[in-house]
Amino acid sequence: MYMVYWTELANEIQKPAQALFPADDLRAALQFMEELRQRQRSGEPVSFVVLSSENPDSVGQAGAADPAPNYNWMKRRRQ
Repeated sequence: MYMVYWTELANEIQKPAQALFPADDLRAALQFMEELRQRQRSGEPVSFVVLSSENPDSVGQAGAADPAPNYNWMKRRRQ
């Protein structure tokens, strides 16, 4: 799925906002972002327009973890 995040200035207060789009509709998310950026270019108080995605079919936890105890890392390049 896709999330679009942005900030709008209302009454001198920055207000965060977001919109959710399904995983099979990247086009709609990008079009929505372009609408926000057009508003920004026309002088409206819109900022920090970003897109974030998450794969709902991911097989593991997101982020970094400690390696398994039997992991044997070695540098493959000669110095």
